[in-house]
This record gives sequence, C-alpha cells and structure tokens, in this order.
Amino acid sequence: YDPDNIFAKILRGDIPCNKVFENELVLAFHDIAPKAPVHVIIIPKKPYVSFIDFSKNATPGEIAALMQSTGHIAAELNLTEAGYRIITNAGQNAGQEVPHFHLHLLGGKALPPFPV
Repeated sequence: YDPDNIFAKILRGDIPCNKVFENELVLAFHDIAPKAPVHVIIIPKKPYVSFIDFSKNATPGEIAALMQSTGHIAAELNLTEAGYRIITNAGQNAGQEVPHFHLHLLGGKALPPFPV
C-alpha cells in the first residue's frame, strides 16, 4: 500500500474533496474527472489496495459498511429509479489508477453497455 496515493492524501486531509458521504469506515466524494453526470468515488478508510485485498482482509463490518453506504448514496442521489452502475477496477490490466480500493458509482444518464 502506497500511503502517498491520492486517496490516502484525501483521507488524511492533505487534499480536499467534494464530499458526498462520510462515516467512521467509509468516505465518498465526487470524482474530479467525471465520466457521467453523477460520478462518485466510494472508499474504505483503511488501506486496502484492491477488491481482493479488501475482500480477504476487511472485517465483515467494513464490508457491510461499504455496501450499505453505497446503497445509501445511490438513493440519496436519486439514482435508484433510473438506474446506476457500480464499478471497481483491480490492477493495471483493469485500469486501476489509484492503488486504494474504491468503487465508482455512475449515473444520471443512460450509460453505454460494456464492451465484451
């Protein structure tokens, strides 16, 4: 885990963010380069690198908090009726740019299908 990655800096307060949600385990903020009208980054506050790291090492409470927070945020942003997408990229081949596990919550318009 690189403690100097941008999400670690946001968590420490070294870099500001446009916060959407925060509790003791999760922070969510607007992406600075949005790919949809709504593009929120949702991160656990502890230093997990990827989905596999999080799924293997996070407590059941941390996993539940992330999932529940994501659902809460989607509802608060009025995305539930029209729909939304949740994405995580794991590793270089998947396009993970920040080595801190995170979810992308996208919505606010019709999203294109994934290429196969």
